[in-house]
Amino acid sequence: MKKAFSIYLLVLLIIISPAMLCAQAVAGKIKPALNHIALYVVDLKKSTSFYQQVVQLDTIPEPFHDGRHTWFSIGTNCHLHLIQGAKGFSVHEKHNHLCFTVSSVADFIKILDTHHVAYENLPGQKMQVTKRVDGVNQIYFKDPDGYWIEINDAKY
Repeated sequence: MKKAFSIYLLVLLIIISPAMLCAQAVAGKIKPALNHIALYVVDLKKSTSFYQQVVQLDTIPEPFHDGRHTWFSIGTNCHLHLIQGAKGFSVHEKHNHLCFTVSSVADFIKILDTHHVAYENLPGQKMQVTKRVDGVNQIYFKDPDGYWIEINDAKY
């Protein structure tokens, strides 16, 4: 009975803990948590397709229904919002990027190859993977608006 209760409690903590990571008040202090990232894009249809097909994100309902927004789930209660209306492309520095973790960078590279998306390592060597000092593999590529995306295989 005691063992069954311990397992039940552990399962309950595993299920509830991620939901508690977004926003919470602790002892009267506000702890900010990431809710969403918004990117202003030139061509919403093209960018939506890119994030669905290449980055492999799932869309979620958006409240505007005006044809100018696409929302994606990027974690528990966290979203990526694409907003139509950018007047043109601008240059973005690689150090300003979105980062997604995958189980295998090599498998993700196959998706990039299928869609003919070029990638590079942090120093900028084309079609190369960076191996960080902590053992994490990472690559970088650009979305249709030139926003940088990092893909890595971090386990934390």
